[in-house]
Amino acid sequence: MIFEDAWKLLDYHYWARDRMFAALEALPQDAYTKDLGNSFRSVRDTVVHMYAGEWVWYSRWVGQSPTEFPNPEEFPDLDAIRDPWKSQEQKVRLFVGSLGDEGMARVFEYRTFKGDPMKSVFWHMLQHVVNHATFHRGQVTTMLRQLGAAPPKSQDLITYYRERSPN
Repeated sequence: MIFEDAWKLLDYHYWARDRMFAALEALPQDAYTKDLGNSFRSVRDTVVHMYAGEWVWYSRWVGQSPTEFPNPEEFPDLDAIRDPWKSQEQKVRLFVGSLGDEGMARVFEYRTFKGDPMKSVFWHMLQHVVNHATFHRGQVTTMLRQLGAAPPKSQDLITYYRERSPN
């Protein structure tokens, strides 16, 4: 059941990301990078942080321990983040698929940015990746409203389930 749930969470995660991308396509470049005084300065910086969080966790799953996040300046516009994130999605999906049901309980050892040793159960880390992105997509929605732009279509998990329900 956990493996099946992992796939549902991943599908939801990328479905919601793509809804966010769709809303961001209409945003002018100057609005995308405008400093709004949020926890991550701009819409761009928040989007890059979401991608970077996923990249860091994936790196840890494959035996690497990054020491810092990528610089948002390396992703000047939406197109610059979309392709790397789609590529990251494929890596994550292949990795999760390789773990199977038993691998969901696998404990991974890694180091934090500060070099502190940690270990976590894969399933917990995957849930964290999805939850982390959900939190920040909410921030992006608020920033879009602050900019006078249309928010994304609903990104709620129940909306995802309703759209995929055969009934």
